[in-house]
Amino acid sequence: MESLETLVRHLSLRRGRERRGLALAEGVRLVEEVLATGVPIRAALMSPSLEATPRGAALASALKSRAPRVESMTDRQLAELAATEHPQGVLVVIAPKATALGDISLSARSVVLVLDAVQDPGNVGTMIRTAYGLGASGVVALPGSAELVNPKVLRASMGAAFRMPAVAASHDETLKWLADQGAAVWIAAADGKPVPGARRTSPIGLVVGNEGAGISAVMAGAATMRVAVPLAAGAESLNVGVAAGILLYEALRDV
Repeated sequence: MESLETLVRHLSLRRGRERRGLALAEGVRLVEEVLATGVPIRAALMSPSLEATPRGAALASALKSRAPRVESMTDRQLAELAATEHPQGVLVVIAPKATALGDISLSARSVVLVLDAVQDPGNVGTMIRTAYGLGASGVVALPGSAELVNPKVLRASMGAAFRMPAVAASHDETLKWLADQGAAVWIAAADGKPVPGARRTSPIGLVVGNEGAGISAVMAGAATMRVAVPLAAGAESLNVGVAAGILLYEALRDV
């Protein structure tokens, strides 16, 4: 049988995750979210020092009831496998649910966040967390965006990636799906207008792009509205995650 150490090393690479259909989640809070949301767990590694704490003991008990393989590993050994600078003594191998655009349910007042080549995993995870927290219906990651099961994406999402649909799809698939749903396409652009305050009667696909390159030509060409966050004089731009949060709040607040 393959050792858990070898499996974790394989899953630290994108090609390993894609080939096996598995991913990694680490840290106490994120693993608690894995357990709470029912994500299948294939294996777990845990340090004795964490298990010696009350919270760690409860976590270990839950993992032993859910995971077919639970092994002990020292903090030092876990640190060599972990993606974080300060690992918390627990790492699990999970089988994330495969999702498709059809899993995102849109009503007349829904907003779905579309990521157009947003490359930074931290930003992607933060936007999934923000979209979930503000009540968006889902997140769509277009080509060039960070992989949705990248460990840094999952960690930054703080479990939101397990609680709302987050889908990787092509430009054409996404635009067809939005059209079929009767959704308007709003793109975030420096020359855009503030989000309109009138009550909406159709769903919205809110597209945010790469901080350097902006929105792709294909998504810009499909836009029905260009929106922006008004900035103070002299300010050039906002972090894409911050901008997405403000625009989502404005688009959803009258729902």
